[in-house]
Amino acid sequence: MSELINNSKHRKERLKELILKLHEGESPEKVRKELIDTLQSVPYGEVVEVEQELISEGLPETEVLRLCDIHGEVLEGHVDQSGSKEIPKGHPVDVFKNENLELKKVTEKTRNLLDSVEKVPENNFPNFRNVLLSCFNDLMDVDKHYQRKEYLVFPYLEKNEITGPPKVMWGKHDEIREQLKGCIGLLKESGLTKNDLLESLDLIFYPVVKALDDMVQKEEEILFPMAMDVITEEDWWNIHQQTLEFGFTLYDPPVDWKPEGFTDATAESNAESKGDGTVQLPSGSFSAKEIMAILNTVPVDMTFVDKDDKVKYFTQGSHRIFARSRSIINRDVRLCHPPGSVDIVEKILEDFKSGKASHAPFWIQMKGKFILIEYYALRDEEGEYLGTLEVSQDLTEARTLKGEQRILSYGKQKEG
Repeated sequence: MSELINNSKHRKERLKELILKLHEGESPEKVRKELIDTLQSVPYGEVVEVEQELISEGLPETEVLRLCDIHGEVLEGHVDQSGSKEIPKGHPVDVFKNENLELKKVTEKTRNLLDSVEKVPENNFPNFRNVLLSCFNDLMDVDKHYQRKEYLVFPYLEKNEITGPPKVMWGKHDEIREQLKGCIGLLKESGLTKNDLLESLDLIFYPVVKALDDMVQKEEEILFPMAMDVITEEDWWNIHQQTLEFGFTLYDPPVDWKPEGFTDATAESNAESKGDGTVQLPSGSFSAKEIMAILNTVPVDMTFVDKDDKVKYFTQGSHRIFARSRSIINRDVRLCHPPGSVDIVEKILEDFKSGKASHAPFWIQMKGKFILIEYYALRDEEGEYLGTLEVSQDLTEARTLKGEQRILSYGKQKEG
């Protein structure tokens, strides 16, 4: 046992020494070679401990943040995860990992598009720009992934006295967010030329795509195995229950995870302990189960966008016309529309918020059906804007109705 402890102590001292060499300006290639020659690999827990120790010993968090990507590159492929726990399907970490798979697909597609900018004909550049903008809009969805780490996972790590690495990772999140906003802002500029884009590739576009991939690596090799070690199953259950408040990133889990031995009856018991679940309104009341059944039964599909323009809810009944997945929850509604229609969406929201309008109806022909799409401004009793409700319904059959069918005729049609 003492030999193992000494080996661990030696590895951490050596790793710390190598990271400090990066701090002093040593080339990452040389440091990586030294790491491979002397250590081969480092257990994920020791990487975290070394980061924590460096901060405790006075290395500024800003400097650790600056070195984060560099020592991530040096360690890539040399972090030992052999002792990491198995992750159940639908577990919050399983969701994070599946989101990373989807993110990697988009970063790969985005990188391929960036590689092809120079070959894009001038007359096709506006269309190319819209495709690239759609990719960056999808990448911006990583904000929900990062927020769940920041507000749901990091507090439990800090409870276990792991404070340095979460701070460093949060700093990288903020950098990535700003870079993504910069890319999206540039792609939205009406006067953007192909040459402008080419000049910006190495400045902001390639770096943020790389930063996203690097963050995936840090999560997969270090954060998730460490979190599985220190966060209890009960705490993971609390994290799981709050996940929908933030939403998913480019992925909708097909499995609803419950801790082992946790039954639906347990869930109901826990729900009852927080109250009876009754929603009391001026004209009556119903339970959460009843209101869900009502909303999923009415022959329309509805999507609710809150006053901050975030998608918060959609019905899941059999009358759904436009496909929805829970990955849109907490997503900016502008990112749920093609770039070409975003200006119209913004105009509707602006008119609703200002009070200039409260209703915007549209109708389309789709796959032989007549579809009515209506947007309604939701306001409280004082007229304050609460959000927007999108209501879509298939009126194909309703438009063919003639004469009358009274309630007394119920059953006769079926008998006939």
